[in-house]
This record gives sequence, structure tokens and C-alpha cells, in this order.
Amino acid sequence: MAAHDDTAADTAAADTEAIRRHRTLFRAVDRRKNPPLRRTDITVTDEAAVKRAVKAASLGNAMEWFDFGIYSYLAVTIGHVFFPSGNDTVQLISSFATFAVSFLVRPVGGMVFGPMGDKIGRKKVLALTMIMMAVGTLAIGLIPSYATIGFWAPALLIFFRLVQGFSTGGEYGGASTFIAEYAPDKRRGYFGSFLEVGTLAGYTGAAGLVLILNTTLGADTMESWGWRVPFLIAGPLGLVGLYLRLKLDETPAFQKMEDATYHAASEGASAVETTAKGDLAKIFRRHWPMLILCIALVGAYNVTDYMLLSYMPTYLSDELGYDDSHGLLLLIGTMIVLMLIISQVGKLSDRFGRKPLLMTGMLGFLFLSLPAFLLIKQGSLLAVAAGMLLLGLSLVCLLGTMSATLPALFPTSVRYGSLSVGYNVSTSLFGGTAPLVITSLISVTGTDMVPAYYSMAAAVVGVIAVLCMKETAQQPLAGSPPSVETKEEAAELVEAQTTAPRF
Repeated sequence: MAAHDDTAADTAAADTEAIRRHRTLFRAVDRRKNPPLRRTDITVTDEAAVKRAVKAASLGNAMEWFDFGIYSYLAVTIGHVFFPSGNDTVQLISSFATFAVSFLVRPVGGMVFGPMGDKIGRKKVLALTMIMMAVGTLAIGLIPSYATIGFWAPALLIFFRLVQGFSTGGEYGGASTFIAEYAPDKRRGYFGSFLEVGTLAGYTGAAGLVLILNTTLGADTMESWGWRVPFLIAGPLGLVGLYLRLKLDETPAFQKMEDATYHAASEGASAVETTAKGDLAKIFRRHWPMLILCIALVGAYNVTDYMLLSYMPTYLSDELGYDDSHGLLLLIGTMIVLMLIISQVGKLSDRFGRKPLLMTGMLGFLFLSLPAFLLIKQGSLLAVAAGMLLLGLSLVCLLGTMSATLPALFPTSVRYGSLSVGYNVSTSLFGGTAPLVITSLISVTGTDMVPAYYSMAAAVVGVIAVLCMKETAQQPLAGSPPSVETKEEAAELVEAQTTAPRF
């Protein structure tokens, strides 16, 4: 052992001596490995273009969650329309099982659309996913009931839910990548937070529409034809989102990567870009540690997200006997509050870092889930609203930060593919199944505190994941040059790395 240490020390001494004697040569080698940035390497963003990109990506995300929100809020009605009459709990579980089945194909969609987005561009794939989502949602609104065509009704429902799930596999990874690659490094959290404004807007729009229909039409009419209206509206909205997306240019980061004359900031990043681009096998082989971290972060985030935004109205009506409309009103109020503050959370993540905000949200769910559900169980309007707000404030720390955090885990050349795979595997396992698992566990255990325990378990995983991740706020995306807001900032960056001459 001692001999080994002596050899290592001798080698280190020899290396130091060589560097001292051939200082100029070693400086040249180091500059070759890590060439300094040129002014042309740095992306100076166009704020108008950034805002257009944010609007188009966020609207698509709003459409996605509008579609999924409709299904969640109409779960009881859909159970009655598409599944044989009998036990109400069995119908509800069947409806949520159909909700969950679309998540089974999301990883497949991610594996198809993600690498495709790394090869042919983010814009084209996001347009394709928008078309598929709109077609799938519109088709569900046209399916005849079980009473009309029997077995074919749930079969067609499942098929078009699979179409929705497959298209969604390429949506979030692409939309978050799109915004992250357009935004300047110092404001990525702020602009990224608008993607989740889209999420909340989609849910709020779905909840508001279902509430209006429930109030004006009544239960019998809703079951007869009223439930179809939100699905039929979603089709034309999808065309609006498609139009906005087709008007955009490709992201600056993707254009730089495609440019053969691009002077890479580091040789390592360039090597990743040329050997791993669009290759699914290499994503798993080279980036599996970040994939695991992504799956853990998304799992913790999505369990709490779906529990509050998708499942809560059903919980209030089925477990606590709340009127459907009252449950939706409370949820809409909670989501409006979150929408008003989410961009401020994004700004805070730019200023203080992603990790502090994410940790605050995870610890919030760990320590506040029990008190929140105990408040909700009290049943009074004020208590339920306070309990939902406690959960909502914990969730907004994750919502406002996650869309800037996740794209930064992966290099530009494999970002869309890696994020799509990691996000959708996790969402399939933990997010979309949350309503089904919670409903089933309540049925088996007989306790209506299951949602609180489930959220706390997810939060433990989230805390560990946040501890393991690196801080990425205000830093360039891996494999991409810095992105700044002004030419002056770019000049300062170039000047900052210029070393003073030695005599």
C-alpha cells in the first residue's frame, strides 16, 4: 500500500514538473479542450420571440390538461355512460382505470416523439402531438353510449384514450424543452413557470365548463348528452394551438446544434451532441443517472399534482358527500390563487435557485398533508378551502419551478428524448394511476385519509431527489452556449473570460 502511495506521489510530482517546464504547451492543450466562447457563440434572445414561444407552448399544455381535466371531473358520469350499470364504486373504478390506461402508452409516445424531436426539431413534433390530442378528444365526444352499442362503447373509449396518451407522451417534454431553449439563462424559471400556468388554466377551464354544464343542465341531461359538450369544444381549440405552434421558428439552441459551423463551448458537449443525438439506446446507456433523478422528481410532483387537481372533486363528492358543484367551485378558487402567484415562484427560483423552492414544496406535502386533510374532513366550507389552499401552496412551489428544472438535467442533443422518456415513465407509474390507486385503497382500507398518506410517501421520495440534484439556476443549458437578454451581457461574458497578458 505504501509503495502504491509513493508511486502515485511520484507521478503527480512528475506531472507538476512537466506542466512547469512546458507551461505554454499545456495551456494550449487546455484551451483546445475548453475553447473560450466567441461572441457569435452566445445566444442573444429576442424577447418578443420568447413570449411567442411561451404562449404557443403554454396553450398546448393548457389544451392537454383541459382534455385530461374534463375526463377527471366527469369521471362519475362517464362511468354511468360507458360501463354496465351496477355498483357505483365499480363504475367509478372502471372510469378511473380508463383514465389510467392512457398513461400506459405515454412512455411509448415519449420514446417515439422524444428522439424524433431531437432529430427533426421541436416545432414539428409539437405540432404533430397537438393534432393527435385534438382528434382523440373530439372522437371521445362522439362515441355512442354503452346502452346504444354495448361492449364497443368502452372499447372505443379506451382506444381514443390511448391515442390521447400516445400524443401526450411527446407534449410536456417538448413544451418544456421549447421554452427552456428559448428563454435567457437568468430568467428560465420565470418563463418556464408559464407552462404550468397553462396546466392550471386547462384544469380551471375544464372545471369551470363542467360546473356550468352541471348547474344548467342537471344530472339526467348531463348523462344523456351534456357530458359530450366539453369534448367537442376541445377539437377546435386544438386547431388554434396548432396554428400558433406552426408560426414559430425552431429554438435557438436546436438551430445552434444543427449549425455545422457552431463553435461548441466545450469539447465534451460537442462529443455528446455528435454521438448521442436522437439515439434512444444511448439515452438509457449514457444518461441513466439523470433519468432516474427525473423519474423520482416527476413521480413526487405528479402524485401530488393529480391528487389535488384531478382527484379532489371526486374525493369531496364520493367520500365526504359534498355536492359536485361545490367541490369544483372550491378547486377552481384554489387554482385561480395558484395561477396568480406561480410566475412569482418562477422568479424566486431564478433568484434563489431551483433546489430551495422544490425542497419547500416537498417538505410542505410531507408535513402539511395530514393537517390539510383533517381540515378538509371537517366539512365546513372554510375548513375545506383552508385545507386545499395548504396543499395548493405546497404544489405551486413545484409547479413554478419544475418546468425549468427538468430540461436542465439533460444535454441539448438528447433533451427532448430523455425528458420525454423520464417524465412519461414516471407519470405513467405514479401520476395517472393516483386517482385509481387512492380510490381502490380507500375501498380496501376503509379510511378516507389515504390521499394524505400517499402524498407524504411521494414527498419523501421528492426530498431525496432534490438533495441529489445539482443547482442549475442562472446557468447555461448543458450542451448549449449561454443565452442572454442583451448584446451588452454577451460582451461582458466574453470579456470576463479574457485573461490578462503575462510578461
